[in-house]
Amino acid sequence: MNDSSPVLPWLVIRDDDNGNRYRVGRYATEDEARQIIDTLDVAGHKRVYCLERVGQTTP
Repeated sequence: MNDSSPVLPWLVIRDDDNGNRYRVGRYATEDEARQIIDTLDVAGHKRVYCLERVGQTTP
């Protein structure tokens, strides 16, 4: 990464019924990432979306 690269520390992750995880996108702010999750939930998708910060460990 160089100095002109954008910092996108927030990940939106989709978990499916089979235990697979897919990265939906990376975002600059937590609010931006939450807006994406809200949009996906409203669109009628019946999947679980979660928010993670890059470098955050999941239990």
